[in-house]
Amino acid sequence: MAQVKIYGVDKELIPIREKLSAVIHECVMDALGMPVDKRAHRFFPMEKGNFFMPDGRTDAYTIIEITMMEGRSPETKKRLIRFLVDRIKESIGTEYMDLEICIYESPACNWGFRGMHGDEIKLNYEINV
Repeated sequence: MAQVKIYGVDKELIPIREKLSAVIHECVMDALGMPVDKRAHRFFPMEKGNFFMPDGRTDAYTIIEITMMEGRSPETKKRLIRFLVDRIKESIGTEYMDLEICIYESPACNWGFRGMHGDEIKLNYEINV
């Protein structure tokens, strides 16, 4: 299970959200082995006045937060980040300085879906990759 939140300036984020979602999901499938039907993305377009950013960033500045169950190796998580920064730059045009990614992990027992605890569900994909 992985859930993705994407934050950005509304005038920049809204026009690219479908394409960005497709690129993100492609990266999650390739790096983590997630099935095609497991896309869980939430977009948070914000007015520029409500989205403060570090110096040197443009209005294309985008933050991607990925929450997932524990179990992926550091190499797998680094591969996911590498796929994201490179493919988003290539497909969307977002420069490296305008993209920040953070992965949050929690134990499977902290998840609840399909009426069960995450550590009780048999998934159709591997977590320990």
